[in-house]
Amino acid sequence: MNKTKVAIIGSGNIGTDLMIKILRTSTLLEMSVMVGIDEASDGLARAKRMGVATTHEGVDGLINMPEFQDIELVFDATSAKAHHHNYGKLQPLGKRMIDLTPAAIGPYLIPPVNSDDYLDLDNVNMVTCGGQATIPMVAAVSRVAKVHYGEIVASIASKSAGPGTRANIDEFTETTSQAIEKVGGATRGKAIIILNPAEPPLVMRDTVFTLSEMANKEDIRKSIHEMVAEVQKYVPGYELHQEVQFEEITTDKPVFIEGVGHVSGLKTSVLLKVVGAGHYLPEYAGNLDIMTSAALATGERMVKNQTAKA
Repeated sequence: MNKTKVAIIGSGNIGTDLMIKILRTSTLLEMSVMVGIDEASDGLARAKRMGVATTHEGVDGLINMPEFQDIELVFDATSAKAHHHNYGKLQPLGKRMIDLTPAAIGPYLIPPVNSDDYLDLDNVNMVTCGGQATIPMVAAVSRVAKVHYGEIVASIASKSAGPGTRANIDEFTETTSQAIEKVGGATRGKAIIILNPAEPPLVMRDTVFTLSEMANKEDIRKSIHEMVAEVQKYVPGYELHQEVQFEEITTDKPVFIEGVGHVSGLKTSVLLKVVGAGHYLPEYAGNLDIMTSAALATGERMVKNQTAKA
């Protein structure tokens, strides 16, 4: 079977890790071009050593390369602002894009939750690292009981947050909050990110709180464990850090949620940790690993979907 040729825009940590994943593990995608803007970047240097064509002239350099015509899928691992520019250049030329920035031009996509809905589109958004880690848990509760409120706290090692991540902090909170509602199914969503400066660096930790209608706790627990297993299919280092916890919020002591009002029901707490695969980045950088793994899984599903329709 011929592989689908792809390009990556962004030669930083995320783009380089994704490139190595494609080269080492993908049976469906072929790494064609690595695109950057810094000729001296480690990502471009590694790409050259691994036999991948490169350009340091950004999206315009990619368009002018002979390899461009055969590329069917472009991963964008730059920044939210840059993605708007890149998509504006590539969309008229018929290139499909998987957006690893919080730009959110295309619909939010979380592989085990809603990927089947958007495999034919020309632009899909991978939300954020925190969104990829936590929204599956909100969705797991939501498929059992109506979720009034979902809140996630993503704690990542400061060393794993590069310039792109730091530049997108505001977009991170806004995009993740919206995706908690649109994909996770919560009426109201909130996202918080913490850059942890601890030494040695700690692996990614995520805490998910949901307040839902009262439901069978074992049904919710089962749904969460099943969702964890789905995520582990493409992120083996994804796991529960503790068993799921529950607290009943009674009608005589309801919780006030802005935009929702006073609600009672069942509070569910899910504690996660994400250990990276160590392909390019250290294992503590699970936040970056889950983004690249989700993007790779999405790209492969797009190819399988296209092949099935051919």
